[in-house]
Amino acid sequence: QVQFVESGGGLVQPGGSLRLYCVTSGFKFRTYAMTWYRQVPGNERELVASISDLGFTTDYSDSVKGRFTISRANYADTLYLQMDNLKPEDSAMYYCNTRPLSDSWGQGTQVTVSS
Repeated sequence: QVQFVESGGGLVQPGGSLRLYCVTSGFKFRTYAMTWYRQVPGNERELVASISDLGFTTDYSDSVKGRFTISRANYADTLYLQMDNLKPEDSAMYYCNTRPLSDSWGQGTQVTVSS
């Protein structure tokens, strides 16, 4: 059973940083590209960042490029998202998933950027 457990979100002031974690199970993590998505209520999920199976290739949405860094630890089946210079518009629920997408979604972790 594919599972994603996201954590690390919280309330942070503009310009601050957070590190998100995604612990996975139920599939061969090291053989999948991985993604981070975010969603604001009423909107569709937005692809934020992706990383190849071995971590050599990363890609970011224009809205986060230069501020967010996706990485992974294949020995620990864990995905990360380092978020720096956060802006209020980064406030959302953040989710991780495989690429291509799994039907399973975790509970997400809430990020709120506000002064």
